[in-house]
Amino acid sequence: MRRVVITGMGPVSPIGVGNEAFHKAQLEGKSGVRRITRFDPSKLRCQIAGEVDINPEEYIDKRELRRLDRFVQLALIAGELALKDAGLDLEKEDKTRIGTLVGSGIGGMETWELQSRIFLERGPDRLSPFFIPMIIANMASGQLAMRYGFMGPSSTSVTACTTGADAIGNAFRIVQLGEAEVMVAGGSEAVVTAMAMGGFDVMRALSTRNDEPEKASRPFSASRDGFVLSEGAAIVVLEEYEHAKARGARIYAELVGFGRSADAYHVTEPHPEGLGASLAMRAAIRDAGIRPEQVGHINAHATSTPVGDKAEVKAIKQLFGDHAYRIPITATKSMTGHLLGAAGAIEAIASIQALYHGVLPPTINLTDPDPELDLDFIPNTPREQKVDYVLSNSFAFGGMNASLLFKRV
Repeated sequence: MRRVVITGMGPVSPIGVGNEAFHKAQLEGKSGVRRITRFDPSKLRCQIAGEVDINPEEYIDKRELRRLDRFVQLALIAGELALKDAGLDLEKEDKTRIGTLVGSGIGGMETWELQSRIFLERGPDRLSPFFIPMIIANMASGQLAMRYGFMGPSSTSVTACTTGADAIGNAFRIVQLGEAEVMVAGGSEAVVTAMAMGGFDVMRALSTRNDEPEKASRPFSASRDGFVLSEGAAIVVLEEYEHAKARGARIYAELVGFGRSADAYHVTEPHPEGLGASLAMRAAIRDAGIRPEQVGHINAHATSTPVGDKAEVKAIKQLFGDHAYRIPITATKSMTGHLLGAAGAIEAIASIQALYHGVLPPTINLTDPDPELDLDFIPNTPREQKVDYVLSNSFAFGGMNASLLFKRV
């Protein structure tokens, strides 16, 4: 198997766009959760979300924007940032050896809602001819490939909240096996819409802390009452190690392990003992060929739901034993909210940045720790600490689990 390294990153998140802004916001413990502005949320129980403050026209031609759903727009912006960060000279690269693998948990929800209204109010003849191409989940990956002329493997992952991690993990395998030299991979989601919010709202899955939105996402807290829905995208450039070395690329980290599993338990709830989550983490560690006690930091899935956080902590204790109490754990969603299909990718970037800079970001809003959840969650303040391995967890509706293991280079 060939070695695979990360040479470029493009975060587009509610707390910052681009590497520097995203990293700085984490260390400041910034929350990106606010009252919703993309539509009137007054009829909903939950009226808050994490929105990305960005003008797509600064990155994409205005005429092209009309043919792209917001999830594709955010993916293209994240891809541009990642490729610039990687410093690839695309005039010299063999584009048949560069591929794309960008996933989305839901796809073009905003376009679907708009076109549904047009269909019902004005009839089928008034639908946009771009309706179907705008909503299908593989279009972020396809548009990214078309924009840069990448003719290597192009695919997508759709595994709900594990999508971003799965996309990066699947791209990792493609480079490992020699099908491509470079893969541009990650996730994108843009479902801060009336229907999506209403759907999650009626499930009672969302926090209703509308009067204090910045404090609503509070993983591992006794007062956690649900997750906060967010939008965003995150793309990384994965590159075969010798290829990166030959061009003098800056290497942020090496991806050394990828593990997956299924809870086979419930459509929305995790296994209460965290069995599937533990299997995914164990598989990633085994894939890397290291011992569990070598893991120095975990970026937890930690959505801020009562059952989810509890199950993940049980999974960590089950796998790591006494070492679980010595592993600093970050919940990025305390700051960003839950980016669904982009969550695993944005948290992979947070994990890589922690390795590269030697600073572990905090879990904010942890002012009333749940006494049942007694691990080291780096409460409220970042911690300077160099570690050699970081594990990034992603779990999803349908019982899907994925873990990525990164190594400091």
